[in-house]
Amino acid sequence: MQAINIAQKLSLFDTHWDPKVVASYNNNDVMVVKFQGEFPYHKHDNTDDFFLVIEGQVTMDLEGAESVTFNAGELFIVPKGVVHRPRADQEAKVLLIEPQGEPNSGDADRPAAPKDHI
Repeated sequence: MQAINIAQKLSLFDTHWDPKVVASYNNNDVMVVKFQGEFPYHKHDNTDDFFLVIEGQVTMDLEGAESVTFNAGELFIVPKGVVHRPRADQEAKVLLIEPQGEPNSGDADRPAAPKDHI
């Protein structure tokens, strides 16, 4: 048991759309990731998708609904089965929580990023 410094963990990598596991609990991975540009549209059939912006701004494009923009200190949850695409015009730093083994690409034709532990 120890405190985890999120800023320090984010300083360890420069890649985008490449989530890094910083902790696990109750079969969930807690990850940090950097967004820039846009991720492909996708959905997760069996789990909601949790996003907490640590720094910057993220826009979530949602199929059949208006896009939602959220900023540092704000979180957004995409319900399971909803087609969505996160994007960020400038680099954003984000905390994600997903069930262990859930691919970040959902059903997209893009392969899932490996979830390295840092």
